Amino acid sequence: MNQRILTAVVLLTAIVGLLVTGPLCAGEPVVLFDGKTLDNWEVLTCEATVEDGAILLKSGNGLVQTKKSYDDFVFEYEWKALNPEKWDSGVYFRYEDVPAGRPWPSKYQVNLQKGREGDLVGFKDGINSVDLDPHDWNQFALTVKGTTAALKVNGKEAWKVDGIKTPSGLIALQAEVPGGGQFLFRNIRITELGDE
Repeated sequence: MNQRILTAVVLLTAIVGLLVTGPLCAGEPVVLFDGKTLDNWEVLTCEATVEDGAILLKSGNGLVQTKKSYDDFVFEYEWKALNPEKWDSGVYFRYEDVPAGRPWPSKYQVNLQKGREGDLVGFKDGINSVDLDPHDWNQFALTVKGTTAALKVNGKEAWKVDGIKTPSGLIALQAEVPGGGQFLFRNIRITELGDE
């Protein structure tokens, strides 16, 4: 009888432990783009389509933004610029809205402008020095946790900064087609992070 009680207590303790620690750990990666539809996204003041398993930012100045806000996360994506000479796009994160009369949020942006690919706009320590080819597929992994943000470019550490003030917000692909040409994005997924 005592052995059964002890076994029950051990099992109950293990279950409670899993329930308590489960949400505090990193979740499973969630596919935000399935290569077929834009179901997880809202398209604002631009044209975006799906072509050959990628999101094509086709025309306009605007955003392809997530329908959901995120707190702490790892956002992974691959991108490629189609303009041969001058290209410009980016990925915005942790913003709440777009100011009236503007096509994009005021912050925070991982730049994809020619010569500044991977830089975090407005952060002197957020400068990418990892080599990449803007006309081939490049893989970025953006980790945002608390007030910090860090970027890996093609598997290599690019930068880590502190000073992200907005605790939660949307994520968006920036369309700046008139000035920066068309862009492709694919293999987009997010892993939500918990407390460690």
